[in-house]
Amino acid sequence: MKTKFILPIIALGLFAACSDDSSSTGPDANSTTESSSSVEPESSDAVDPESSESAKPEPSAAEETVPQEPIRKEIENTIPNNVATEVEDFADYLYYGAELSGTDQFTYGRFEARMKMVSISGSVSSMFLYYDPSYMLKKQPWNEIDIEVLGTNPGSWQSNLITREADTSSFENPKITSEYKTGFGFNSTEDFHLFAFVWTPEYISWEIDSVEIRRDVLGMEKGQVEFMTKQQTLRFNLWASKHSGWTGKFTGAELADGPVAQEIDYVRVYSYDTETKTFTKAWQDDFDGDALDTKHWSKGDWLMENVKLSKDNVVVEDGKCKLLMSRKKKEEPAAD
Repeated sequence: MKTKFILPIIALGLFAACSDDSSSTGPDANSTTESSSSVEPESSDAVDPESSESAKPEPSAAEETVPQEPIRKEIENTIPNNVATEVEDFADYLYYGAELSGTDQFTYGRFEARMKMVSISGSVSSMFLYYDPSYMLKKQPWNEIDIEVLGTNPGSWQSNLITREADTSSFENPKITSEYKTGFGFNSTEDFHLFAFVWTPEYISWEIDSVEIRRDVLGMEKGQVEFMTKQQTLRFNLWASKHSGWTGKFTGAELADGPVAQEIDYVRVYSYDTETKTFTKAWQDDFDGDALDTKHWSKGDWLMENVKLSKDNVVVEDGKCKLLMSRKKKEEPAAD
């Protein structure tokens, strides 16, 4: 098994957080994973300290000291916006995306993935937690925690919470969202970076390369942290939206030379103990081999606006899980 090198984790409150400034509960580990281990520093051979892939310790399991104040940290975005390329043959193709769907159910935890993202006009390249019955609209509440790189710009990303109260009447309650966009300071499609979010009863936070960019806490105006109580699954997907004002206009032209791929180097999951306020590593997937670990993952196969999610577009190879967006020429109709 190859060695995975981990970027430093400094922004949970277990560590020095940046403070410049935006499905039934499981037993104590709050996860259905079968085993977990105490979070201990990993040993490794000496590496270049200047390297972005230097080996780093995992977070301490000491009690949290996260200040319960909201954070919104802005990072300059110097990457130019994507520009859609008009095509005349859009309707001649079928378009496919991909979803890596987690099978474990979580209530609270820390979730990390080292990824290289996709940003072409119209695309959504994501990592998120999702209460599976949310789509049932009136009958169920909605719980969702998002990280999204959008097709408008590879140099920025969106963090978001989505909540909605269940409504059994003849009306549908509206979703409550809290989108926040910030720059990366780099192009997210050119190299791998560590994405993470933390979900506890007291706060939800988002990080990029171990820098906390946003933290929402109890008592904020929209009340989303306190509403986020449903068990959720961890998911990743790549798809194309019909909402051009949000993601840019999807034309399919960027797929003319072949698929584009969101690449996931590894996923690491920590459970959260609400009594001790500590995190414990539950499991890690390095995507070694040539197939998904079905203990933790399945594949999506439904329609996502401009694309059909295809199980064939979730590929494990070269020590990575690749989510592909592709197109296929429609077959010519049979002659009379």
